[in-house]
Amino acid sequence: MVHLWNGILLGLALSILVGPILFALVQVSLEQGRKAGFWMALGIWISDFLFVGTIILGVNEINQLVAAPSFKPIVGTLGGIVLIFIGVSMFISRPKELNNDHPFTLVSSKWRLWLNGFLINTINPFTVIFWTSIITSFAIDQPLFSLNSCLFFCGILGVIVVMDSLKVVLAEGISKKLKPFHIALMRRISGMALFLFGIILFVRVFGGL
Repeated sequence: MVHLWNGILLGLALSILVGPILFALVQVSLEQGRKAGFWMALGIWISDFLFVGTIILGVNEINQLVAAPSFKPIVGTLGGIVLIFIGVSMFISRPKELNNDHPFTLVSSKWRLWLNGFLINTINPFTVIFWTSIITSFAIDQPLFSLNSCLFFCGILGVIVVMDSLKVVLAEGISKKLKPFHIALMRRISGMALFLFGIILFVRVFGGL
């Protein structure tokens, strides 16, 4: 059970990090409710599940890919472009005004929400490096295809799902106490944050060349 608890603790540490995923997830939930938030979260979760499965099946190849000189520039550039595009779109667009009869309307397509969550998580060098480092470190002491491995990664992924769900529900609850001005302000703050995260990606990638 120690591996399960280690996975839970690591999942908690990852869940409280302030990053583009947090801003995007909370903002969507604030404006469009928990249904929209869960669609975006689903894209994030599937991205994480695919990363874990892919890296476990080809850990040596993934390590070589991450270590390649062109990896960070390519993935960092794509990730920066995605974050900047979403951030600017969020900043310049206006949220749909809420009404008392239907306080939450799914404005964005559910598949667009899913895709945004998937892309924000996938085209992010931190995500690839994080999962590769965790899986490689675990593989040094434990076989990847074992009960301990299953408990460890179920602990991490389970906590991520629970914590993201909690963020969505809490954000929707908070939004009921906010006025349209506050929602619009939060949208601009979130858009600016995503834009800055995109710029930081570019700086980290090309500043280290």
